Amino acid sequence: MNKQTLLIALLALICSAGQAKVYKKIKAPEAMSCVNVHNGELKAREVIMTDTATTVHFTMVYGIGEIFRFASESYLMDENGNRYALRSAENIALDSWVKSPESGITNFTMHFEPLPKNTKIFDYIECDAIGAFMLLGIHDKKLKLKTPTLQELLDANPYTLPADWFTTDTITIRGRIEGYDAEKFGFNSMECYYEDVFEKDDATLVLDITADGSFEKKFQASYPICHSFRTQNPKVGFSEIPFFARPGETIDITVKPNDSGRYECFYNNGSSKDVERWLKSNLDMIHLSYPLHMFRGKINELDEMADRTWQNMLYRLQMESRRLHFTPLEMHLALSDLQVNYAYAVMDYAMYHGDDQIKQNQRDGVYFAEIVDSVEYNEIRKLENYKALHRVDFDNPMILISKHFPITLNRIQFTRPVREKEFEGLIDENGVVEQNIDNEKKKLYNSLSAYRELMGADHNNLMAQICTYKFLLSYFNYWRSNEENLPKILADTTMTVAEREEVAATTQTLSKMIPLYLDVFSNPYIHQKAEQFYAYKMAQTEIATPLPDDNPSVDLIRSLCAKYPGRYLVIDFWGMGCGPCRSEIQNSKTLRTEIAKRDDVKLVFIAGESTPGGSDAYKKYVAEWLADEEAICISHNDFTRFEELFRFNGIPHYETITPDCRRVRDDLQVSGYYNFYGELKKVMDKLK
Repeated sequence: MNKQTLLIALLALICSAGQAKVYKKIKAPEAMSCVNVHNGELKAREVIMTDTATTVHFTMVYGIGEIFRFASESYLMDENGNRYALRSAENIALDSWVKSPESGITNFTMHFEPLPKNTKIFDYIECDAIGAFMLLGIHDKKLKLKTPTLQELLDANPYTLPADWFTTDTITIRGRIEGYDAEKFGFNSMECYYEDVFEKDDATLVLDITADGSFEKKFQASYPICHSFRTQNPKVGFSEIPFFARPGETIDITVKPNDSGRYECFYNNGSSKDVERWLKSNLDMIHLSYPLHMFRGKINELDEMADRTWQNMLYRLQMESRRLHFTPLEMHLALSDLQVNYAYAVMDYAMYHGDDQIKQNQRDGVYFAEIVDSVEYNEIRKLENYKALHRVDFDNPMILISKHFPITLNRIQFTRPVREKEFEGLIDENGVVEQNIDNEKKKLYNSLSAYRELMGADHNNLMAQICTYKFLLSYFNYWRSNEENLPKILADTTMTVAEREEVAATTQTLSKMIPLYLDVFSNPYIHQKAEQFYAYKMAQTEIATPLPDDNPSVDLIRSLCAKYPGRYLVIDFWGMGCGPCRSEIQNSKTLRTEIAKRDDVKLVFIAGESTPGGSDAYKKYVAEWLADEEAICISHNDFTRFEELFRFNGIPHYETITPDCRRVRDDLQVSGYYNFYGELKKVMDKLK
């Protein structure tokens, strides 16, 4: 061997010694869920694992011309919760806004600290901020993940539900944020958008933080809840106080920096301490259900996607529960939350996929709907196509703890196939359903039958009864109004005695409808709640009630009453981000011009904005659509306080205030512009 050959061999040996050892390559890996990429999708094209680094080749599919960015704080997380920091990136600028190209596709590469050789599945997380991009459950699609069944997880974690799980009492959340400074933290209050499904109105809760960081909030609940107080745009990376509490409990929480310097909640007592591992876990099941939420395939493809999502959610739960050593209670709560989020995703798919089959057209100023795919539209309306829901235990009282239970309930309550089956056998040859008590009873039983088929139940399960209970709450004011109108009907001389008696006999009134619904509620707690609601509403004899003295929001209402003496105030709570709000405002422009001529009523428009005085978009909109009207812009925090005062979570929302500054009862409120004059006259007549 000559010197040149020897030199080449030595150089080759040195180079090979310096090269990283590749011990795994994953071509086209599979991921369980892409999270927070609302305008597209983040994918992993290839994973290369060496002894010196883990390299992931990503593809970002994003709306053309839209901007996005990736943070330098990105990291990978393995099955055990260990983090592997980002070292460098290629073909993308970190911490800078990037515009999606004409192709909508951006390919880039990230190099992380090396994952252990035995890593089977891992996550990519952009950073710890709210709304960060995440690609969860990245793994080789050839890998057969061993997923437990729901029943196996339940059997391995035996837990007996307390007999007093359903009970009505006060929950108190109190505690202190150590080192709190409002300017430093960026907030002096937090909000919880909580809905007790047994109450007619929503319950926005505002948690005020005092100067020394202490806080306390009391509210009534009908069952244990898992929720959180949140704040917008925090300055210190702390934005949430999660809690789990049973009615009657006081939960004490200390918020302080942990060993890593991040603010963390430490639970000092009660149910929150009992399930602290679960509360602090990264087990947000809504993330794992995203693929099913976003699925846009045909309904005959639903079962395959639903099964994959279900398996991924169970696998993730098992992995996290083993890592964090969940107790049986924590496992049962997590499984209940899993089922709710899965059902929510199934029903979300059905709702949006159904909407996709209907195209809204306008012709000669008239809107009409056109079915795009009649075959698929008909399939969506068939109850037998919802077998994906049958794996959920809708009789389990623990499912109510999930913060996504109310919206899941709403999706099931109003799902197309149930609502259509409600009228089965009742529509005559003219397409009309005769209004009478017998038909109302048939509609009720038809809907219950449909709920049973939808959820695969052989009886009226808990979810079906709660859906029915929610309808009772919705229809109550209508039935009450009919009851009050009976004397007028019976005294109407334009009809014969027989005609009057027939109308009275077939009119839906409280005395006829309440017993019908109570008979459905075999669950004793729901039955009790229905009776209590009836008693509470019947005790409301006042048409209007005084506003509270101890609420700062009331000062604005009182100032408006003083500004417009002798007038009823109809307040329209709206926002720039609310499409229905703007639609109502724009469609009522002509009507409002006529209303403005009256001296007995004044329209007031209140919107919440993050920019003091309103954004440029808000100012432009008001100048175009609300010029010369009473348009008031307040902060988001102040708007939230109105939500708490008047118990609403959604907009548009309307309130009617009497000239002497009292709030009109909910069943007599002016509810918008559709029947404005009729509703206003009704309340004025009542208050004469």
